[in-house]
Amino acid sequence: MTTSASQPAPDDRDERVDLDETAVIARDLIRFDTSNYGGGRSEGEADAAEYVAEALRALDLEPQLFESEPGRVSVVARVEGADRAKPGLVVHGHLDVVPADPANWSVDPFAGVVKDDMLWGRGAVDMKNMDAMMLTSLGDIVRSGERPARDLVVGFFADEEAGGVLGSHFLVKEHPELFAGATEAISEVGGYSTYIDGRRSYLLQTGEKALIWITLRTRGTAGHGSQMIRANAVTRLAEAVAALGRQEWPIALTETTTALLREVARILDVDVTQTAPDELVLHTGTAQGFIRGSLRTTTNPTMLTAGYKHNVVPDTAEARVDIRCMPGQEEAVLAQVRELVGDDVEIETVHTDIGLETPFSGDLVEAITATLQQHDPGAPVLPYLLSGGTDNKALSLLGIAGYGFAPLRLGEDMDFPAMFHGVDERVPLDALAFGSRVLRDLLATY
Repeated sequence: MTTSASQPAPDDRDERVDLDETAVIARDLIRFDTSNYGGGRSEGEADAAEYVAEALRALDLEPQLFESEPGRVSVVARVEGADRAKPGLVVHGHLDVVPADPANWSVDPFAGVVKDDMLWGRGAVDMKNMDAMMLTSLGDIVRSGERPARDLVVGFFADEEAGGVLGSHFLVKEHPELFAGATEAISEVGGYSTYIDGRRSYLLQTGEKALIWITLRTRGTAGHGSQMIRANAVTRLAEAVAALGRQEWPIALTETTTALLREVARILDVDVTQTAPDELVLHTGTAQGFIRGSLRTTTNPTMLTAGYKHNVVPDTAEARVDIRCMPGQEEAVLAQVRELVGDDVEIETVHTDIGLETPFSGDLVEAITATLQQHDPGAPVLPYLLSGGTDNKALSLLGIAGYGFAPLRLGEDMDFPAMFHGVDERVPLDALAFGSRVLRDLLATY
């Protein structure tokens, strides 16, 4: 494996030069284009992985690099804790990002631009911010002569944006010994703040929906675009796509969403049994962008493929659909999808991954809550079910209970969910500094 991990060149468009270490590392990581297009097509994570490995070596750690396919590199290091009798904790992030079209952005998405007291770029929130917080919080502990409270397995995985097949799932399958002794994990998408009835609150991710990626395929009669062709594959596909895209799935509450709604109702001082779930979610501030999707199954068409010329009717057409459902409902949802699209539409399951729910209780949850309280006294911590997915799915196959905890204290007007895979992705600099401090204290004491 050959990589080049020279630090990206400084950008003279940086508004500030007094960046703290977390912002510098996050900016550097953004400047590595690690776009993952799916289907095995990617810019690769190798250079970013070597950058991370060098940072770990500077802390006298011994990172291991694993290349599942050329350029698809993950990094794992074990940090010895003060009490080795305690079960280990996996602290993990991913190095890949979804693609970004520079034409749609107000800044170069891979320049790591700093302006308006924010760090801009693809990966600023998903999730090179957490990667940077992991490195700086760990560095603060090690450089002070301390050790984390327990053994840490620190992981920076490849391929999360395509389901983790070449990253976390590869490591869990081929190198499970890396995670020996670990029983819990923390990673993205939780620990960030939102406002409920004007009160800042933090959402701890204690579950995530199941994932099903399918391809719809229709077949018809090929012919000249001027002819009467009733068996038109594109028309039939469009009907199937519209049926799934417009489907209003019923509310299906889990233990996690029930607990969240109960806490929201308590903060609002309303009767949870007399208030509709959708209405309660409207009071969760910008976090409703994630929470609304956690109340029901979603079937979102994402890609269309058909034809090769304007005046040729193709004989096949395909669409990709991203399905997210509640844990354990996969077969029932697929059966309803088949009913919605009809018997003449082929359905190919491309990728699946399990849903998760972990208890909003126990020592780790108590430690997270206490640490947040130290840094933001009086702010409640609430559980929530992530509508998307993380690499905690893979770790769960080893019996490791995963939580989403990448702490960020955000302003009330910051639409954090919109930053994920969105245009002009950015994160406040003070939120990065806050997150690094919180994570440092958690790892030092838990």
